[in-house]
Amino acid sequence: MRSFALGLIISAVAVPCLAQTILKSEPLVLAPYEVVFVQDASCTAGKVLKVTGSIRGLHRRKICVSLAAEQASLATATP
Repeated sequence: MRSFALGLIISAVAVPCLAQTILKSEPLVLAPYEVVFVQDASCTAGKVLKVTGSIRGLHRRKICVSLAAEQASLATATP
């Protein structure tokens, strides 16, 4: 019974961590290899822009990807 209760507690804590936050604008500062998702007009409907930070001197990697509605929550970027 203890292991069942422990499993419920762990799953309740772990589920919110699975969601990805979608920003409304691209952040100015992004750590190398950090990934953020941005909702903007550059991608087609149903897709978001995936931005990956890079090391100094290189450009950020930007591609359009589709995310399921369950995997994402909408948030604002804080500069």
